[in-house]
Amino acid sequence: MKALIIEDEVLAAERLTTLLAECDSSIQVIGQLDSIQDVIAYFQSGKNADIVFLDIQLADGKSFEIFDKVRIEVPIIFTTAFDQYALQAFKLHSIDYLLKPIEVNDLRHAIEKFKKLSASKISLNESEISALKDLLSQKSHRYKQRILVKAGNKLQYKPTHSVAYFFAEGKTAYMIGKDGRKHMIDHTLEELEQMLNPEYFFRISRKFIVNFEAVTEIKGLISSRLEVKLNQTFEHELLVSRERVHEFKAWLDR
Repeated sequence: MKALIIEDEVLAAERLTTLLAECDSSIQVIGQLDSIQDVIAYFQSGKNADIVFLDIQLADGKSFEIFDKVRIEVPIIFTTAFDQYALQAFKLHSIDYLLKPIEVNDLRHAIEKFKKLSASKISLNESEISALKDLLSQKSHRYKQRILVKAGNKLQYKPTHSVAYFFAEGKTAYMIGKDGRKHMIDHTLEELEQMLNPEYFFRISRKFIVNFEAVTEIKGLISSRLEVKLNQTFEHELLVSRERVHEFKAWLDR
């Protein structure tokens, strides 16, 4: 069975690839795509797969935009961080859903389901796509609740409330937990700004995003900038950019 993974989080795609091998050694992952444009180009070129694992939120938008451009005539398993109750509202006969973090037993069950349907071509019709778009628009305000991190040779999900701050180092981003531990993450700070609840997270500069719950005080500097102090030991000097000082003070004073 040839599987195509469409996922914009590298760590999530790696984890899914590992789980697929664990579930069925005959499954061959023939590609990993991370954007709407790449997926459209892939299917327009005539390439195909036996099964597609499709993340709902991709790097350049919602994956449902793909169906406006191409018709995917193979079974699709959606992978999503949406709550289970929301998915139950419109469970469709032709597809399945895997809730992140994906559990191996759920994945195995989904694969067995699609093996039984392998003789038929399965695609989403317009009414099904419309229903999915409607739900997605209703849930578009939902903020990220968990962050996928790499811990040694394992991948783990950390709840966002356990984060003290995020920082960028070159092209790589990291999170520092309230336990003081450092983990590499698979998002840029620009992406995190859109994903995280602004009630709790604020980007103080080009390099740092802090959690409201971790901030204990701010210190004024001669340069008219602010230094952020946290309720734990931390390795960085957390300085608020001059242009963000007023907004940051308002964010704290609530």
